[in-house]
Amino acid sequence: MEQPILSVQAVGFKAGQETILENISFDVEKGEIVTITGPSGSGKSTLLKVLGSLISPTKGEILFKGQSLDKNDPLEYRKKVSYFFQNAALFDQTVKDNLTFPYEIRNQDPEEQRIKDYLKKVKLPETYYEKAVTELSGGEKQRIALVRNLLFQPEVLLLDEVTSSLDTENKRIIHTLIKELNQQSDITVLMITHDESELSQADRVIRIIDGRLEEKHDE
Repeated sequence: MEQPILSVQAVGFKAGQETILENISFDVEKGEIVTITGPSGSGKSTLLKVLGSLISPTKGEILFKGQSLDKNDPLEYRKKVSYFFQNAALFDQTVKDNLTFPYEIRNQDPEEQRIKDYLKKVKLPETYYEKAVTELSGGEKQRIALVRNLLFQPEVLLLDEVTSSLDTENKRIIHTLIKELNQQSDITVLMITHDESELSQADRVIRIIDGRLEEKHDE
């Protein structure tokens, strides 16, 4: 049997004297869509940040394809395991500035047609490529930020309530793209959500209560 793409082993996290996560253990198989849910303040976002290597656990360890995160180069790991924030920020002046950035940090020439094809996938016209970021709505900014994360496809996508502030149409567009990537490219998805439509898409639901893994079950 193929080893899990991610294995969370007795992970804990403390901030000062406060215990945020305690003894969290679960595996994620390649290609799974797993949703993480639970009350506000229960530690869900902290868990996702630990998985994204944005913070380090204070106990336990995380394995990526059988290898401890301690032995993975953080920059290389973050190319394979991509963390997407709830309200992703755009920078510089234009959409083009944002969508050529992933190429620049890899010292590659931007593939303008590929970028424009991705704009179509999130239901934005090619003309948006030159658009000023100040002219975008909140939903459009979130879609541009998602494209920025996906131009070089990660193996694992970590989504922290990325549709919570979006309207129904923007949610639908993002749901469709994520489902398509999962089905066509076998991208593994872990998402924090309270949205019933996202919970119903999941292969599995993990619930965090007061920093502990309360239950997990197949949907």
